[in-house]
Amino acid sequence: MAAGVKHDYHLVNPSPWPLVGSAAATIMAMGGVMWMKGLFGQPQHTSWLFFAGLAGVLFTMVGWWSDVVKEANQGDHTPVVSIGLRYGMVLFIASEVMFFVAWFWIFFEMALFHGNRTLAPISEVAEAWKNFPPAGVETVPAFQLPLVNTLTLLLSGTTVTWAHHALQQGDRRSAKLGLALTVALGILFTAIQAYEYSHIFGHHYFFGEGKENSGLYGSSFIMATGFHGFHVLVGTIFLIVCLARLMGTGFSPKQHFGFEAAAWYWHFVDVVWLFLFAFIYVIFGGAGH
Repeated sequence: MAAGVKHDYHLVNPSPWPLVGSAAATIMAMGGVMWMKGLFGQPQHTSWLFFAGLAGVLFTMVGWWSDVVKEANQGDHTPVVSIGLRYGMVLFIASEVMFFVAWFWIFFEMALFHGNRTLAPISEVAEAWKNFPPAGVETVPAFQLPLVNTLTLLLSGTTVTWAHHALQQGDRRSAKLGLALTVALGILFTAIQAYEYSHIFGHHYFFGEGKENSGLYGSSFIMATGFHGFHVLVGTIFLIVCLARLMGTGFSPKQHFGFEAAAWYWHFVDVVWLFLFAFIYVIFGGAGH
C-alpha cells in the first residue's frame, strides 16, 4: 500500500494521545479548581487530583512528541509536512505573543491613563499610579541582577544562532558547543531570577511584613517576570531535548525543524525580556529607586 502513495502528505497512524491528553487536561483542571477552592474536603486532601492530571499531561507530551521525532527520523516529514509544522509553531508563538500583548496593554492603560479611570475599584487601583514608581512600593534595582540577566539572555541569543548556523553548515561539533552554552545560559538566568525572587520576598519589596497587597505594580511585576521565567524554563527544556538529539544521530543540515522551532521560541523569550526590562524595571520601576 505504501508504494502506491502519490502525495507528499504524511497520514499518521491511529494515536491514543489526543484522547489521553484531553482526559488528563480535564482531570488537571478539575483538580486545580477543587484544590484552590477547597471543594470536597480540605485542599491537602484534593490536591492529588491536580497532580495526577498534570502527570497525565506531561506523559502525553513526552509520548506525543516522541512519536513526532520518530516520524522525522523515518523521513515522514516531507517538505509539505515541514511547512505545516512551521505554520503550527508560528501560530503557537503568535498566541504567546498575544498573551504578553494583553498584559502590556492593561499595564500601560493603568500606568499612562490612570487619571481617566473613574469607576471603583479601578479608580482606587489607579490612585497608586500618580507617582512612578507607585508611592510606598520599593522596586528592584534595574542595573544590578536584572541587567546581568538581560546580558545573559542576549548572549544566549547569539549562541543559539551560532549553533543553528553551524548545524546548517554541517559542523555538528560547533552546533553542540553552541547549544550547550545556550542551555547553560538559560539555567543561569533561571538561577539568578530564583535568587532575585528570594531577595524580593525576603526583604519585603512588594509585600509588607503582614504580606499586604502592594497594588497593581507589585502584582504586575510578579506576574510578568514569573510567567516569563516559566517560558525560559520551558525553552531551556526544549533546548535540552534538542541537545540530546544532536548528541545522538538526530538532525541534519537539511532537516532540523525541531532545533529551528526551539531557536524561534528562544528568540521570542529574549525579545519579551527586553520589553519587561525596559518598562517594568527601568521606566516604570524608577530604575530601582
